[in-house]
Amino acid sequence: MKHYFYFRLLFVLLVGLSTTALAQNKPFWNDIQKFKRQDSISMPPQKGIVFVGSSSFTMWKDLETVYKDYQAINRGFGGSTLKDANEYVNDIVLHYKPRQVVIYSGENDIASGATAEETFSRFTTFFNHIRKGLPKTEITYVSMKQSPSRAKFSPEVVKANGMIKAYTEKQKRAGFIDVNAKMLDSNGAPRPELFLNDMLHMKQAGYDIWIKEITPHLKKK
Repeated sequence: MKHYFYFRLLFVLLVGLSTTALAQNKPFWNDIQKFKRQDSISMPPQKGIVFVGSSSFTMWKDLETVYKDYQAINRGFGGSTLKDANEYVNDIVLHYKPRQVVIYSGENDIASGATAEETFSRFTTFFNHIRKGLPKTEITYVSMKQSPSRAKFSPEVVKANGMIKAYTEKQKRAGFIDVNAKMLDSNGAPRPELFLNDMLHMKQAGYDIWIKEITPHLKKK
């Protein structure tokens, strides 16, 4: 009987170690653990506004300062896709019980080979995860930008933006912010002066446009 007990204990320990190892191999696992460590030191207040998405939010270093009066929580993790956002929706959104979720994600999905339709499907899955867990929360999508270094993906970006915009317009407590249109020149091409040398991520001038466009859509407490 004693041998059986030790066998069961060993089995449980091995399963636990195996599960942990698998979790650590998941994309962006370390990023999510970093957020959890931050929360353990200083938990953001509930009913804030969660900004979730990819590197355009990650590199927006003063986002929480800019939107301090809105109780902003920046949970962007660089390089992530809508598929990754769905994987971690409990950790990066539902956990905080926000009054509003602002999403910037999808650009990396398309750059990784997803079609506009696949990107749209991933968005609606994410939207419905949030809506199911937080029925009264406002969900706001920030349009994907067209980047000079990803010009070949522009048709899919524009198409996916249109599909997401049409979808959000039919939903309650949902919105769409078109930052992309403000970042194009008179010929409809991305303005290179708004971008860093990689022609993908933005300079402050790009974020200034975002602040101007996003702010009117944020819900005050």
